[in-house]
Amino acid sequence: MTTDLTVPLEVLRRRQRGRGGGVEGGPRRFARTLTSRAVLATCLVAVVSVLVTALVAFPLALRVADEERRSALGKEADTVAAVMSRTVKDTADQRLARQLRQHGIELVLVQGGRPDRAGLPPRIVTEVASGRQVTGERIRYQGRWALVEGRPLGDRDAIVLVEPVPTGVAPVVWRRLWLAMIAGLLAGVAAGALLARRLARPIRNAATAAARLRAGDRRVRLPVEPPAEAADLATAINELAGALATSEGRQRDFLLSVSHELRTPLTTLRGYAEALADGVVGADGAQRAGQTMLAEAEHLDRLVSDLLVLARLEAADFPLAPASIDLVALVHGVAQAWSARCAEADVMLRTAMPDGPVVVHTDPGRIRQVIEGLLENAVRAVPAGAPVVLAVLAGPDAATIEVRDGGPGFTDEDLAVAFERGALYQRYQGVRKVGSGLGLALAHRLVLRLGGRIEAGHAPEGGARFTVQLPYAPRTSG
Repeated sequence: MTTDLTVPLEVLRRRQRGRGGGVEGGPRRFARTLTSRAVLATCLVAVVSVLVTALVAFPLALRVADEERRSALGKEADTVAAVMSRTVKDTADQRLARQLRQHGIELVLVQGGRPDRAGLPPRIVTEVASGRQVTGERIRYQGRWALVEGRPLGDRDAIVLVEPVPTGVAPVVWRRLWLAMIAGLLAGVAAGALLARRLARPIRNAATAAARLRAGDRRVRLPVEPPAEAADLATAINELAGALATSEGRQRDFLLSVSHELRTPLTTLRGYAEALADGVVGADGAQRAGQTMLAEAEHLDRLVSDLLVLARLEAADFPLAPASIDLVALVHGVAQAWSARCAEADVMLRTAMPDGPVVVHTDPGRIRQVIEGLLENAVRAVPAGAPVVLAVLAGPDAATIEVRDGGPGFTDEDLAVAFERGALYQRYQGVRKVGSGLGLALAHRLVLRLGGRIEAGHAPEGGARFTVQLPYAPRTSG
């Protein structure tokens, strides 16, 4: 179920604003947010980009402006040379000089290799008088920098156009570039702000979803949308919410099953205690009542012990005392201890073990606890006359203990959740005899802590088979 994240947890958001609000807290909190940092980073990048662009573009713009002036002056020189080659030079000289002077260009005539006015470098005069063009030259003319274009007219005659270089070109170019840079900077800041908010939105949504999860809402889901990192974050949050919901559901079911298991012996104990207190049970029935109460008290003690062991296993501070032991001797002892109980329940207890010893490195008390827990489940589940088998197998890498029975067994779906607390109890409560669901979970965790492996499967006798594999004892030299 997907819920909307735009409105929820207004109280949490007010608290967050309250922590960072106010005159002092607001700016500091703004500087800590991902959106503000992304905006500041994009603004910095935009400023740096604009400055680098200005450093590169300014000389280019000056060069372009200079090239445009050179080109325009060259065209003027070609036009003047063409006009003067077709008309009388004196008349053309006066008329063109006036027209060019209006545009800030001075016309210098070279006749017979001599200029009509001073100021031109001798090199320029010599080149045009000798019949060569002068194009794009920058010279000092009458104390100023100027561009010159020279065109020969023949017979050591020539014209030279001189245009002073304007001194305000750089400020004009800079002013034009500055406007463009300001526009680019503003555009970069706006784009950066929008991009920052877009990139930070999945994180804000994830923070809101995490706050809802912390508040106990397990229905929260995030939309999975690009980019890939945001999609992965949304998927992880959704899977976490689902896992929390599943885990809490199992915990509730487990607590219900354990409370039911605790309530049954407590009810029996309370009933017999009230009967004894009221004198309902006479002297001839007191012994039987005491035996029943003792059995129920032992049942309670086992349940409480299993709960404590599971809690310590999950806390990772469970003590172990591993040693090299003979599995054959250990399993023989378990079989002898359980023979009377199996006979009372009309269950055939059989063993299948090799002739020689099988030495493993494990905690003998804990591995016996595992075997007896599996035996208790088997004896409870099998009908009268059905077999229960204890077997020890010596493999190439590990020793194996098998507890098999001829009971109703499990389906493949049951085997997948056999070691989850309370899973089988929920499935078969009221259908057949089941325990609290603690035994198999406890056996699974104990075997893992002992460095072994436990599996559930189908037994050849028709019921369930539980296989415990344990490493061999390490060999020592000598």
